[in-house]
Amino acid sequence: MRTIDLQSWPRYEHFKVFNTFDHPHFGMCANVDLTKFQPFVKQNGFSITVAIVYLITRTANRIPEFRYRIRPEGVVEHEVVHPSTTIMSGDDLFTFCWFDYYESFPRFSTGAAERIDSAKLHPTLENISGRDDFLYMTAIPWVSFTSFIHPMHLQPPDSVPRFAWGKFFQEGERVMMPLGVQVHHALMDGFHMGRFYLTIQEFFHQPEVALGG
Repeated sequence: MRTIDLQSWPRYEHFKVFNTFDHPHFGMCANVDLTKFQPFVKQNGFSITVAIVYLITRTANRIPEFRYRIRPEGVVEHEVVHPSTTIMSGDDLFTFCWFDYYESFPRFSTGAAERIDSAKLHPTLENISGRDDFLYMTAIPWVSFTSFIHPMHLQPPDSVPRFAWGKFFQEGERVMMPLGVQVHHALMDGFHMGRFYLTIQEFFHQPEVALGG
């Protein structure tokens, strides 16, 4: 982790402006193409949820702005951020479940499976105290939504990016999925959001490369 030198940071003026907003977050929702990804995951017996969580995390780790966090003393950049997602735990309720991120998908998926089993046995809505090196995620597989808003703390500032994906649907010959992303505008703009969608779509188009190890 490194501390950003705000005075020399090219984004400092943008940071000062948007960090004063009462609601400084913005979000997008776009459909991503899973035509190659879905059958590849199914044929290889992978968990599609774990594979999606992995690719969101891999993509976010490639873009520095998704690893920035606002703290009382300034802005820091994590070397690596990890996924924390919701998992259904019974009685129509969910539990939080966080995974260690590894670029190797086999290693990541093995650890994720263990975490999921543990979370279902010991459900909790508590976050890990003192850590903000996470990406928050949730799946709404019953709805092909066109927008999504996450609850967030405003004070102190919550700058952890949020992600949500919905029900797959057919669009001609293609399999599509809505993917929503919500971020803190003091740390990034639409340019960085666009880079996220372009990068993750490349991964979805080449699942044999993205999930190959």
